[in-house]
Amino acid sequence: MAPIVHSVEIDRRPEEVFAYVTDPSHFTEWQAAVVSAHAEGSGPLQQGSRMVMTRRMGKREQTMTSEYTEYDSPRSYAFRVLDGPVRALGKGSFEPLGDGDRTRFTFDIDFEGHGIGKLLVPLVVRRQAQKELAQSHQDLKRTLENNPQVD
Repeated sequence: MAPIVHSVEIDRRPEEVFAYVTDPSHFTEWQAAVVSAHAEGSGPLQQGSRMVMTRRMGKREQTMTSEYTEYDSPRSYAFRVLDGPVRALGKGSFEPLGDGDRTRFTFDIDFEGHGIGKLLVPLVVRRQAQKELAQSHQDLKRTLENNPQVD
């Protein structure tokens, strides 16, 4: 199946949007299904950095580890989930708009099922992800545009 793709235009510079979107400490602020998230280790985020995230999936919570497979600030990033029955593969890109003071953030996500996940991906996961992605982007836009001190 083709990846799920969604874009949102945000009235903030690409550098600001990139820094906010890729920082796991902000995930709970704009992704309703994320219960907690943090980077593993110390130092700046970069290709190879890992994150541990707990997401609400229906009535239960699932903790997973993901890794940045690309980290090209402020243009793009990509990640892959390393464990669990459903493993996401995501890519975000940031396009400057106007005089560079606005950003088009485009996110592509696809899923690999392992074990029971092979059944869940086509039946539940893709549909839920499409719905969550649109809402997350609206929450991201609202958070960044209404809180100029957020970076």
